[in-house]
Amino acid sequence: MRYLQSFNRRLRHVREQGQLSLADIAEICGVDEARVRSWEAEDGRQRGFPGVTELLDLCLRTETPLEQLLDMEEAGDGDQLELPGLAFSNSDDLSVALQELEQEISRVQLTDGEAELLRRFRKTTDDNRRMVLQLLGR
Repeated sequence: MRYLQSFNRRLRHVREQGQLSLADIAEICGVDEARVRSWEAEDGRQRGFPGVTELLDLCLRTETPLEQLLDMEEAGDGDQLELPGLAFSNSDDLSVALQELEQEISRVQLTDGEAELLRRFRKTTDDNRRMVLQLLGR
């Protein structure tokens, strides 16, 4: 995981700059606080790493550029940027790909009201969730 070698330090820096707690980052990424603590662990044997979804949530919700969290200074083969599930050649038109990505993100991004409903739905009891789903015809 060459691109995550200094992720723990970079995440801590972003978190401290944004005056965010471990709990804040955990809520943003939809994980527990212990998981975020493992992402910032100094000891490499205890260190964990976020998944792609968690990483993208973190970037979007904190308005942090991905390259600020990843070790992208080193050129791998000089011709391609490699991330899990993503590969871009220097010959690809990245501006078009980025525009499409932005459009897709804005399409699926929750409004504040939707996020609040989802948060409340997740915190309620199983019985209440079943009732809500029944009301919605599911």
